[in-house]
Amino acid sequence: MNWIEKEVNRLTEKYKTNCPFEISGLKNIHVVYWNLHQEIWGFYKYERRNRFIFINSNLSHDKKRFVCGHELGHALLHTKLNTPFLRRNTLYSIDKIEREANEFAVNLLLYDKSLEDYETKFDILRENGIPYEMERFL
Repeated sequence: MNWIEKEVNRLTEKYKTNCPFEISGLKNIHVVYWNLHQEIWGFYKYERRNRFIFINSNLSHDKKRFVCGHELGHALLHTKLNTPFLRRNTLYSIDKIEREANEFAVNLLLYDKSLEDYETKFDILRENGIPYEMERFL
C-alpha cells in the first residue's frame, strides 16, 4: 500500500465516508460550482489559508464527483499549490501532482470496492462514474 492509499484509508475511516463532497465539507474545503468553459472540468485554489475546489456546473453528476475527488486530492496532498485547470486531456497527464490527484480520486471513489466483483476494469470504472483513462490506477 502506497502513501496515497494510506491517506485515503485514513480519511475514509476517520470520516466514515468516501464521498468527496462530504469530506470536503468536513475538512472546511469550499466547493464552488461555476459555469466554466466546456473544456474545463475544475481546479483547486489556495488563498490566504482558505481552500477552494471549483467544479464546472455543466458536468454530469458522475464527472462532478470525480472532479471533486481529484481536486480534493490536490487540496490534501498539495495544499498550498494552486493547480491548473483539470481538462479532459489532463487525464493523460504525466505531471507528478496530476497523477497523484488522479490516483487519490480513484482510490477514494473505489474505497471498499473489489475488482473481483466486476468482470473487467472498465466495468468497475463505468459503474462508479470514473473516466476510463483512470484504468492505470487500478
